[in-house]
Amino acid sequence: MANNTKRAAMILLLLFTCAFLRAQKGVITITNKSAHAREEVVAFPWRTVLQHYPNLDTAFFKVVNAGTKKEYPVQLASNGTDSVQQLLVYVAVPAKGAINLQLVKGKRAPIASRTYCRFVPERKDDFAWENDRIAFRVYGKALEQTPNEMAFGIDVWVKRTDSLVINKRYRRGNYHEDAGDGLDYYHVGLTLGAGGIAPFMADTIRYAGTFSSWKILDNGPLRSTFQLVYDEWKAGNKKLRMTKNVSIDAGSQFTRTEVNFVTNDNEVLPVVTGIIKRKEAGAMLLNEQEGLLAYWEAQHGNDGTTGVACIMQTLVAGMQVDKTHLLAHSVAAPQQPFVYYHGAAWDKGGRIASAKDWFAHVKTFRTNLQQPLVVSIQ
Repeated sequence: MANNTKRAAMILLLLFTCAFLRAQKGVITITNKSAHAREEVVAFPWRTVLQHYPNLDTAFFKVVNAGTKKEYPVQLASNGTDSVQQLLVYVAVPAKGAINLQLVKGKRAPIASRTYCRFVPERKDDFAWENDRIAFRVYGKALEQTPNEMAFGIDVWVKRTDSLVINKRYRRGNYHEDAGDGLDYYHVGLTLGAGGIAPFMADTIRYAGTFSSWKILDNGPLRSTFQLVYDEWKAGNKKLRMTKNVSIDAGSQFTRTEVNFVTNDNEVLPVVTGIIKRKEAGAMLLNEQEGLLAYWEAQHGNDGTTGVACIMQTLVAGMQVDKTHLLAHSVAAPQQPFVYYHGAAWDKGGRIASAKDWFAHVKTFRTNLQQPLVVSIQ
């Protein structure tokens, strides 16, 4: 009798184990090995997702916590193609912890877009992009018709709201005054602005000018990606062409930029990535070994203070501060992607209020790049 009871208990345990393993098939584990909690967008190759969920209905699934069944925000990214290339999921993972996700059948809950980009022909061919933290823009061909307004680099639009503001500000017209959501008080001019890049030859920055064409690859809700193409120009004895793929994620102060240079001689190209320096004193962080170039400007009257930074992903040959810029010197190989991150923060934005805060945030972001969240699918 006791043996039969024991045998029955073992059979029940085996059945439970098999059922549990079947239920756990396709569990996605995201592990955070760092000592701080993280919230960010994680990308899964769509091909890998389909290997584990071969019968997935693209229009009728959602991503949930395997334990609590809480739903996570997602985006199906095409990367400018006609098909899904990545599954993007916005997650929060505790320090030294992990979360388990599953894809289940069901209609996804609607989510508000947290990133956005667009071409702005009504404002002299600007291209602007933003997320729920910060906004940026660069300048297009129409601006060249007004030489006194010309600008080469990246502009920053500071924000004190999680809402998207680009369209609202362009409609309002006067975005140089704070109407409650932030403003544009950042000055660019004939400089690299907030993290621009250009060839550097004979101790001179060889600006490309304004972009000539654009293409949106993805546009929210969690990641917006676009491409800018620049007309051929001459730098010393070189003829150059440049293409940039730019992306911004929800919840980040930073933009990722991938630059491809094409040269007539197919030789390596010395380049600088830079931040415009103000006349007033500001705090600086230059770390060649870790590729960190960061600046906390002096307060700009009632407008507040802007922090700007570049985080290099390639070897830095040196850094310098001249009368106009903070500069990071690097070398770009022709027709190979040169990747770096550039971002900004505002002391009135509610998250980063001092040079100490900004430099700490920059260092943490760099650490996160070096130690990405670990993803595995059972």
